[in-house]
Amino acid sequence: MAEKRYALRVAGPADAEAVTALLEASYPTLLAGGYAPDVLAATLPLMTKANPKLLASGTYYVAEVDGGSLAGCGGWTAEKPGSGEIVPGVGHIRHFGTHPDWTRRGIASALLVRCLEDAKARGVESMEAFATLSAEGFYRAHGFVAIGPIDVPMTKDVKLPSLWMRRAI
Repeated sequence: MAEKRYALRVAGPADAEAVTALLEASYPTLLAGGYAPDVLAATLPLMTKANPKLLASGTYYVAEVDGGSLAGCGGWTAEKPGSGEIVPGVGHIRHFGTHPDWTRRGIASALLVRCLEDAKARGVESMEAFATLSAEGFYRAHGFVAIGPIDVPMTKDVKLPSLWMRRAI
């Protein structure tokens, strides 16, 4: 049987339910190796919801499989996550996820390349990521270097230990 194919496309508000389902399937599996169960119990309910602002941004993408299901998602914004701050020439990777059935098939890499190409075309010179501890190797393999650890605030009381990373584009 031939392997299913996927196509990248810009996501929109109508994709909210499918993106949430993808993140709910993705994050518990992909983050398990990097975080203690109590950290995941506190953060997963907050991070597995599709972000309406990202879905409306025009810079958030999905990898859609033949048949319409989603294999991956991710995007970028000029706004720094959590603060809305914009620094000219700097972009920020946002809310990446790959369905566990589709890992190690180049989907996250294809999404990242799309983000980097689109950002560069819009004048972005460097891209930053608040990488989960489980994703550090992925970002390093794509030329990102660590700036340092960061606790990403999920709520006033819940933070996700992460690694702040950057690369030139």
